[in-house]
Amino acid sequence: MAKCAFIGLGVMGYPMAGHLAAKGHEVRVYNRTSSKAEAWAAEHGGTACATPAEAAEGAEFVFCCVGNDDDLRSVTLGADGAFARTGKDAVFVDHTTASAEVARELAAEAEAAGFAFIDAPVSGGQAGAENGVLTVMCGGAQAAFDRVAPVIDCFAQACRLMGPVGAGQTTKMVNQICIAGLVQALSEGLNFADKAGLDGHAVVDVISKGAAGSWQMANRGNTMLDDQFDFGFAVDWMRKDLGIVLAEARNIGASVPVTAQVDQFYQDVQNMGGGRWDTSSLIRRLRALSH
Repeated sequence: MAKCAFIGLGVMGYPMAGHLAAKGHEVRVYNRTSSKAEAWAAEHGGTACATPAEAAEGAEFVFCCVGNDDDLRSVTLGADGAFARTGKDAVFVDHTTASAEVARELAAEAEAAGFAFIDAPVSGGQAGAENGVLTVMCGGAQAAFDRVAPVIDCFAQACRLMGPVGAGQTTKMVNQICIAGLVQALSEGLNFADKAGLDGHAVVDVISKGAAGSWQMANRGNTMLDDQFDFGFAVDWMRKDLGIVLAEARNIGASVPVTAQVDQFYQDVQNMGGGRWDTSSLIRRLRALSH
């Protein structure tokens, strides 16, 4: 069993840290809202810490899952940041969906301080985190990955090293590109079915068993038809992720026209007041256009 720290106890981090504790690891936690860290410690038997640095001290593995690049820098750098007390030979694992640029920046800081850095964004959403079945895409050194992979397995169904630092984040970008196109296509298909007078639920049931089937259709098709969007991955988060994708696409010269268009469609959803709706709420935009 390992000594672990977990920084960031949002909808993903809270259950991820819980799985570490449930598997017998010693876990110290930090959260910007201290009451959440205290609640986690009371529930799981770990230790709530006042700063990221305090949480990281003495840990073999330091895990982090926060909002964006700036949040990540704020909990890693500076006197109270985790890097100030992360020990030599420790492994810092960042589960934030962030830019490849910040991953490389922090990896250089970590290397200078004598510990390893792995960028390890996840896919699977809140349900995946709660059920311990996330997919984890990693970038970093093989030796560091080999050390931490068995611990990541506490909350993952799949974990793979994709390449050097930054490769985890770029793989997550591919994931979000694919999701954006799928959700828009599913929204158009279901809206079309409604306009054509078809039973949408019957349509989903039959076509999900053929070549059109996808995770989005199986898990979101019926809730989209029922106009239910108060769960899952929020539009605001998806727009943050797609902003990262579009910036990286410009950097590497990749054409992502559908992704750019869907990003604007998500902005329309935000303008409708749907920033916290699930990403499958793209269909509401189509319904509004049809009226």
